[in-house]
Amino acid sequence: MTEQTASSQRPHLTFFFPAYNEEENVERTVQLALEQIGPMVESLEVLIVDDGSSDRTPQLADQLAAADPRVRVHHQPNRGYGGALKAGFANASGALISFSDGDLQFDLEELRLLLDRLDDISRKRVDAVIGWRIKRRDPLHRLVIAKTYNTIVSVAFGLRVRDIDCAMKVFRREVFDGMRLDSDGPFLSAELLIKLRARHVPMAQVGVHHFPRAAGTNTGASLIKILRTFRDLGRLRLALWFDRRRTLGEQPGKGSPTH
Repeated sequence: MTEQTASSQRPHLTFFFPAYNEEENVERTVQLALEQIGPMVESLEVLIVDDGSSDRTPQLADQLAAADPRVRVHHQPNRGYGGALKAGFANASGALISFSDGDLQFDLEELRLLLDRLDDISRKRVDAVIGWRIKRRDPLHRLVIAKTYNTIVSVAFGLRVRDIDCAMKVFRREVFDGMRLDSDGPFLSAELLIKLRARHVPMAQVGVHHFPRAAGTNTGASLIKILRTFRDLGRLRLALWFDRRRTLGEQPGKGSPTH
């Protein structure tokens, strides 16, 4: 199948990214999404989730939306990274939903690798494709925190994912049917994958490249956020033990766990 044929057969895709004080990156992120992801699909929506930014991000986002009908903005008070992701999932219009971060640390052209795996009829059908960073370009302390966190989540929930927080993922819209997501913090990515696995949603993993942040400030590894992450982890572990049905929501059809 040629790339042109594949793109013409893919349904409407929403690509969204959280934007909290990303005035240095938001315009370039939208430009790259339109130029690089646009040719991969028949129709594209680029959704900017402005998570209560206090810089010029909201104004720039509105200007981008006014200039191109494919671009849309969702403004909300600051809810944190998880709250921004939840808003993206809730407001996406596409039959396929993908997201990345707005800090230009990923090559959006590599979303094609995830879409190709989602389309691959020669292999087992999957409804979600999870990126993993081939070589993570973050400071040493963040690498140590991430490795420890991935290990703890894997042991606590049996989640076999190489890179839980990699901000390069794509889903079929129906995987969210009946799903309740609770965390407003960084644990949201893990919560989503844990619940997808528990609901037997078939998933695959694909390696992608990662780059150092070129502009803006990373706010994801503060002590308060780490403590909140482990609080949310503990709450979900207890909820799955004692109130599993309500925690997972309506069960979709049976599939296979992540492989």
